[in-house]
Amino acid sequence: MPHITSDKTKPTYDVIVVGSGASGGQTAYTLTMEGAKVLMLEAGRNYDPVTETAMFQINSQAPLRGVATPDKQREFYDASPNSGWTIPGEPYTNATKDPQRQFRWWRSRQLGGRSNHWGRIALRNGPYDFKPYSRDGLGFDWPISYDDVAPYYDKVEMLIGVFGTNDGMENSPDSSPGVLLPAPKFRAGELLARHHGKKVGIPVISCRRAVLSVKQDADRIPAKLHPGNAKAQRLLAESMRLRAACFWATDCHRGCSIRANYQSPTVHLPPALASGNLDIVTHAMAREVTVNDQGKATGVVYIDKITKQEHRVSARAVVLAASSQETVRLLLNSKSNRFPQGLANSSGKVGKYITDSVASSFSGQFPVLESLPAHNEDGAVGGPHAYIPWWLYGDQKAGKLGFPRGYHVEFSFGRKMPGMAAVTGFDSLTGRAGYAYGKQFKDDARRFYGSTQGFTAQGAMVPNEDCYSELDPTVKDQWGIPVLRYHWKWSEHEIKQVAHQQKMIAALIEAMGGRYTRKTETDGAKVIRDGGSVIHEVGGAIMGADPRSSVTDKWSRTWDVKNLYVADGGVFANTASKNPTLTIMALAWRAADHLLDEMKKGNI
Repeated sequence: MPHITSDKTKPTYDVIVVGSGASGGQTAYTLTMEGAKVLMLEAGRNYDPVTETAMFQINSQAPLRGVATPDKQREFYDASPNSGWTIPGEPYTNATKDPQRQFRWWRSRQLGGRSNHWGRIALRNGPYDFKPYSRDGLGFDWPISYDDVAPYYDKVEMLIGVFGTNDGMENSPDSSPGVLLPAPKFRAGELLARHHGKKVGIPVISCRRAVLSVKQDADRIPAKLHPGNAKAQRLLAESMRLRAACFWATDCHRGCSIRANYQSPTVHLPPALASGNLDIVTHAMAREVTVNDQGKATGVVYIDKITKQEHRVSARAVVLAASSQETVRLLLNSKSNRFPQGLANSSGKVGKYITDSVASSFSGQFPVLESLPAHNEDGAVGGPHAYIPWWLYGDQKAGKLGFPRGYHVEFSFGRKMPGMAAVTGFDSLTGRAGYAYGKQFKDDARRFYGSTQGFTAQGAMVPNEDCYSELDPTVKDQWGIPVLRYHWKWSEHEIKQVAHQQKMIAALIEAMGGRYTRKTETDGAKVIRDGGSVIHEVGGAIMGADPRSSVTDKWSRTWDVKNLYVADGGVFANTASKNPTLTIMALAWRAADHLLDEMKKGNI
């Protein structure tokens, strides 16, 4: 496999891709399968989910029984080595100490980035999500429509494997026939939510997730994705046949050694590497994009984190897919006489209009789920089988809700493998004072375990002028590269949305016969999660129709540098009430197709 060291890079490539996660993996796959010679730069270490995933170990076999630690910040088994909110030697700052205005930035420093440990929830943006300004007069319309992206949603879903159902929900688009894999059955708690949700008008439908519920059709799909390209079809078919269907063994956040769920290192990169057209350099901390006197990108300067040496690599085009904020940082640090305010920043909008999912949580305890027979639901598909899409578009359009954008709700019931805190809080359910011990404690655990469940809402944020990143004037990382400084402020739109989230989750808990684990909260400001904490941050290099007010055009190509593309969430003109990863991959594929076409025409 062409994982190479810095001294083995070629004199020049067709394309340099910075980043190896969902966007970088998709970009490299699309380019290499069509014959382009690509160099991928990854700031983290090599990571192989097949050999490194601890799928079958139980918590008692892990240090500290698997709880989170500073070096494993999302618990021991999570597929996020060398990652976290804080990374030694790689800081970021906030412009104020006000606790209500903090932004948290998760960095994933391994091959595949966040694609290794995300929840695999793969929802499509709908027509309204691409034209929000036209509906409510806030934020920005994208310069593209749902119809422009729909074919790429189909392609990505077939490539990575997404299960789900077509439910005909407003602004939650159906996939083309034959694209989705079969959805798994609902579990007891999900059936309970669906049945009783109808009482309060809340729809509960099958979740869409990037997990193979059955084997992919390796005989049919490659020809649909790569018509007329026999080599690409063969390589993809070989890769698909190496992926096993999920056998419901473990939590997807651990990664997947049988390649049943989507991860860039097991889905995008193997066929790209097999093409012979991809070189990968890990431990490569990109510092700047270089340009020539004509203002064209010529390559990337990076620091080899092992040797501590600076290296320069060259290409006909550069694609930034490092995650939205790493891309912003790279653009702002790429200063020159021609671009004194940072690369592709003639509009002054690089770093502006960052958005994140608007989130809050609420949990309930359900007596009907007490004292269930002992059974194992630790695996299932490693997360939710059902979710609640936003359903009040009509009321919102009519101005009845008092906030402009919607949300969805994620939840999953089940008796998962207990962790360290699995049996805490039972004293509050029994009515007795204090904890029980011995036989009574065991009886309480058998009665209550699995009957408490949390609900998390994640909604759309309206872009505002108070949410942006810039270079810190004094702080640098251990490589001497200026770091990002964040400004953040939730608006009243988000605060009111969160209050509604809490109200509707409480209504569902009551309808299901549950009781709250805390008092309901009517002030959204008290329960809204910090910006960035959902790890859905997008924007900072937004796509638009006017170079004076945006950073990229409708093809994700920067207005100022015609051979420089942004393939990650930086191009999002706004976030939606859906998780962004599927849209990131669809836009990355679309951008790569455009780049290939431009190279064939001789424009790049």
